[in-house]
Amino acid sequence: MKKLILTIAAVLMLSSAAFAEKKEIRILSVNDIHAKIENMPQLAAIVDSLRALYPDMLIMSAGDNRTGEPLNDLYEVPTYPMVALMNQIGFDCSTLGNHEFDGGQTGLATVTHLSNFPYVCCNIHPDPKWGINTIPYKVFVIDDVRVAVVGVVQVGKQGHPDSHPDNCTDILFTPVEETLQEYKWLRDENDVVIILSHIGYDDDVELSQYVPWADIIIGGHSHTQLDGGEVHNGVMITQVTNRLDNVTFVTLTVQDGKVTDRKAENIKVEGYPKKNTAVAELLRFFSDNPAFKRVLATLSAPMTSYEELGCMMTDAWRVETGSDIAFTNTGGVRYDYLPAGPFTVSDVLRLDPFGNDTVQMELTGQEFKDMLIAITYADNDYGFPKVSGVNCEVIFDKKDPSKIKDVKFTLPDGGKFDLKKTYKVVTNSYAAAIASSPHKDQGRALNRTTAALIQEYLEHQGTIDYTGVCRVKQSVSAK
Repeated sequence: MKKLILTIAAVLMLSSAAFAEKKEIRILSVNDIHAKIENMPQLAAIVDSLRALYPDMLIMSAGDNRTGEPLNDLYEVPTYPMVALMNQIGFDCSTLGNHEFDGGQTGLATVTHLSNFPYVCCNIHPDPKWGINTIPYKVFVIDDVRVAVVGVVQVGKQGHPDSHPDNCTDILFTPVEETLQEYKWLRDENDVVIILSHIGYDDDVELSQYVPWADIIIGGHSHTQLDGGEVHNGVMITQVTNRLDNVTFVTLTVQDGKVTDRKAENIKVEGYPKKNTAVAELLRFFSDNPAFKRVLATLSAPMTSYEELGCMMTDAWRVETGSDIAFTNTGGVRYDYLPAGPFTVSDVLRLDPFGNDTVQMELTGQEFKDMLIAITYADNDYGFPKVSGVNCEVIFDKKDPSKIKDVKFTLPDGGKFDLKKTYKVVTNSYAAAIASSPHKDQGRALNRTTAALIQEYLEHQGTIDYTGVCRVKQSVSAK
């Protein structure tokens, strides 16, 4: 009898211990904020509400915290407003997005040192001379649960993230999948493994096939709005759209050192009825810059596509430099809608926020054609460039729809575009840098930012209307 009682007691003790080991980890994640500092007071209010329930909740960013709002990007210390607001809210970590490099190496170094949270990214290896402060992973211990977070940043076809090549000089970037395998050991030493990823949804899905040892991929870069989370190959993937419209709230249930359940839900930030007063006051301080509110022109009808806005941008560059042709990589057109009404300095700087210089080249028609095709493939799948001074028909291969078979050009008046003639062509310094096609004239910088040219153009126009303007059409080859 005594032996039976001891056995029952032992079983009860084991059951009690197992029950006690069932714990929940909460994570609030953002991605691709793109300097939407206007929504930070609402985000802070959401954090306040959740932290009242879950004091140990982790807050993470999957990168691209900057680039998109001039109040942040053109501050005296660029992107300090966003860093200060993230510090105030109490972020626990962030990975690097490709736009974190838009401020150059010294700008990124400044940001990493001003932040009260670490930047985790395992596939970046900067030259120590830059002073860029990153770590490959971070382990958080919450109620005796070990949570490992390892970060990765997108590496484009040029061997670096999608920023100007000069911003990535003397920084080595290693392949995402290959580098992550070096951190597989984190699985053995931790209860939860999180990959904080800035490579895009499609690549996250593919990545899940190589990292079954991870519990969750918190993603960014492609601005993909998921309904909470998706499970691929046993790995949960989360991501929301850009500019702090939504955030993701994740609950992980951990028992006996393993994640036994995962739940992810979206929380709407845009229009949230409450604001954190301290963060709101800090935002008011940073927003007190009337120069950005100056009206440059009046938009008589809304602009409703990347094509319309891209045509306006390239018109500005062509007209203000006296060039024959202008083009921009489509990834350089940062939004696709602007309502009718005043067109302000802030609108221009959000549309073209990179501070790119203007580059002018003398190109033959053939060199120009080859350059547009090369940039299409190099521009992270954003598509064919936007143009001014020509109309384009892009013909894709019937057997391989991703391959451009030919491009046919006509002049705006319907005249012939001569592949042998030399044209004066203008673009931004990023597009010029990623153009891998051969061309004799490497171009010259005009020492005027492309955004400044847009401002000048709008002031000279007064009123503009680009309704229905389209210069790039697509078709599929018959054979």
